[in-house]
Amino acid sequence: MKLLLCKNVSNLGIVGDVVDVSAGYGRNYLLPQRMATDPTEANMRRLKEARRQAEEELALQRKQLESLAQRITGVEVTIPARANEEGVLYGSVGKREIARALADEGHPILPEHVVLHDPIRRIDTVTVEIRLASDLHSEVKVWVVREKSAEEEAQEASGQGGTEAGGDEQGDR
Repeated sequence: MKLLLCKNVSNLGIVGDVVDVSAGYGRNYLLPQRMATDPTEANMRRLKEARRQAEEELALQRKQLESLAQRITGVEVTIPARANEEGVLYGSVGKREIARALADEGHPILPEHVVLHDPIRRIDTVTVEIRLASDLHSEVKVWVVREKSAEEEAQEASGQGGTEAGGDEQGDR
């Protein structure tokens, strides 16, 4: 079934494209959502200006993605996670956590941009691919470190630093 797109549809096309889709997809989704219409000459003329605007927006988005890819190349992020003494995480670090860590550092990355085949389950340093477009890639280094427990933070705050023998000597004086 050939249809003329009235809106940008990801993985299908932009406004003004004539696409060939299955009859069910066209009838049950694209037409009822008013994302497509019949590819007549009148409809094509009507959508000509919308197509020009969509192409300009895509060119602008592409420039922004290229700039972002250059900025994040070689970036390193640290993600604290709870782990046992052997370095095995109690949970895992996945795409969402990596995207959130990058966003916290000022790099607006979505979880679907992060290419991670298996979640990170150990304290480790991993190089992760960021795929912003099919032909636009970048790599970041992710450091997964042990999250400090409440008692470790309390020791650091009190200034003990783990030397309990020094605290006893002061009490004996």
